[in-house]
Amino acid sequence: MEQALCASHRHVFGVLVCFLVLPGPCGAVLYRASAAFADAWGQRGDAETAAFGSFAQRSFAIIDWLPARLTAATFAIVGNFGDAMYCWRTQADKSPDDGLAIVVASGAGALGVRLGVSPAAVGDNAEAADDADVDFMESAVGLIWRALVTWMLLLLLLGLANLVGG
Repeated sequence: MEQALCASHRHVFGVLVCFLVLPGPCGAVLYRASAAFADAWGQRGDAETAAFGSFAQRSFAIIDWLPARLTAATFAIVGNFGDAMYCWRTQADKSPDDGLAIVVASGAGALGVRLGVSPAAVGDNAEAADDADVDFMESAVGLIWRALVTWMLLLLLLGLANLVGG
């Protein structure tokens, strides 16, 4: 489920946000290219590419800052808002540089499931969240579809506003 939430952010929602914020297709290409560079060179440990790998990871973290938060907010809006925001505040601050931690924490809270954390880390809501199992996968797919429909409606409204206003 974590991989599904992360993949939906990296391959769909992050690209859509950059498409909207930056001028059209070049924003989407910039997002995917920076993600590819961060993935390809960010984990290398050799001395030749260490500087570029570090730069690629920092650049992608800057580019992904807004898309990660908008994806997490969308998951909160279309899921369980209160639990999503609680998980975002309590779990995502353990790795604030990682945008995917915010997306996974918000998605887990929106679904009411515990992902990648111990029950002690969840705190007061430890009893409210269930462990992830196969039954929650359909809920995760439904959450992603609802978020996608929300973004498509937003794009439609922005397009209509552009036609009417322009």
